[in-house]
Amino acid sequence: MSNTSKRKIIIIGAAGRDFHNFNTFYRGNEAYDVVAFTAAQIPDIAGRKYPAALAGSLYPDGIPIYAQDDLEKLIKELGADECVFSYSDVSYATVMGISARVNAAGADFTLMGYKNTMLKSTKPVVAVGAIRTGCGKSQTSRRIAEALMAKGLKVIAIRHPMPYGDLVAQKVQRFATIEDLATHQCTIEEMEEYEPHIARGNVIYAGVDYEAILRAAENDPAGCDVILWDGGNNDFPFYKPDLMVTVVDPHRPGHELSYYPGEVTLRIADVVVINKIDSADFDDIQTVRSNIAKVNPGAVVVDAASTLEVDKPEVIRGKRVLVVEDGPTLTHGEMKIGAGIVAARRFGAADIVDPRPYVVGKLAETFQIYPNIGKLLPAMGYGQQQIDDLSATIDRTDCDSVVIATPIDLERIVKISKPCTRVTYNLQEIGRPDMDDVLEDFIAKIKK
Repeated sequence: MSNTSKRKIIIIGAAGRDFHNFNTFYRGNEAYDVVAFTAAQIPDIAGRKYPAALAGSLYPDGIPIYAQDDLEKLIKELGADECVFSYSDVSYATVMGISARVNAAGADFTLMGYKNTMLKSTKPVVAVGAIRTGCGKSQTSRRIAEALMAKGLKVIAIRHPMPYGDLVAQKVQRFATIEDLATHQCTIEEMEEYEPHIARGNVIYAGVDYEAILRAAENDPAGCDVILWDGGNNDFPFYKPDLMVTVVDPHRPGHELSYYPGEVTLRIADVVVINKIDSADFDDIQTVRSNIAKVNPGAVVVDAASTLEVDKPEVIRGKRVLVVEDGPTLTHGEMKIGAGIVAARRFGAADIVDPRPYVVGKLAETFQIYPNIGKLLPAMGYGQQQIDDLSATIDRTDCDSVVIATPIDLERIVKISKPCTRVTYNLQEIGRPDMDDVLEDFIAKIKK
């Protein structure tokens, strides 16, 4: 087939699902010519290339990555026939707005389903997803891992991609010790997801090529009885699950039916966890329950709280505090309240200090891009410059102390000269069924 007869594709992404869609469907497929990726959400992705070493023999020069802002221009200049939307945690209005841009430029607009993108494992798979960023996927994944490990099963976790560095070097990454985080030059965002698994004693994989990652995990030297897919944003899994668990958030009622592809994760769930019911309004919880029943009445529903622990309450009580929260939860997750704010209020902070007058560098850019973050400081750390800017901002902020509500020990990464306390949070089921109940049949099948 000549190159002129191939259907020309632009994959619209954010350095994650887009690469996976390419690897599983387009790489080696001579009916298509992927002429470009576009990038959004993540800084410093545009201007790079998806390297030839990962793109395969049909792309000896690799595939360029451009800014999504240039989409119409790219469609025309590259002669694109079709644009494939391939990133997550966006409102339906945003998705269809991009569709309108694509169609107006003359190209078709496509959303890929799981039939062509889910890989089959030789091991049983539990997948954890959510309807938005910041629902509590990670704490749910940790709870499931602990329950499985308590039954004597060897759990290998695989995390949704965050390929911010050298893509070839990141093809397959294995993390078994805290030192591995430094070896792989992880960003704060990556450490926030990997470190809690490592601390609990289970190996976690991530990277770029999820077929290669899966096969490595199945044959991990530590042994593997179960693959635990720890999803990113509100994406549906890269692997075909034997048990699909989706987390919903009553702090954002209605989002389970209005964000892409969160509704997909809700509709395919075997188990739905309603998290944070300890801090949500009753009416909002009922709205979420009603929407679950509307689109997935056969799902098992687990009620849960996101329980908080504060190591130094005296650092909060009566103090003017700066609250540092998980970055993506505040940015494209659009959360206005996180564990740090809840802890500050519960433990009697005199005031929550607004960091915006003190932000510097790339953090100032983050607040410009996401102006509704409010009186929270996102722990952005996609690169060393952002980490340095985070440290400088904390140092400049006029506060008595710092409340750190990130999943990692931020003091290990960022120099903080002020008194600080760390907030940790875990999933605690309320009543029955609980996670042990929903895993019982799954475990019984494995042990046969």
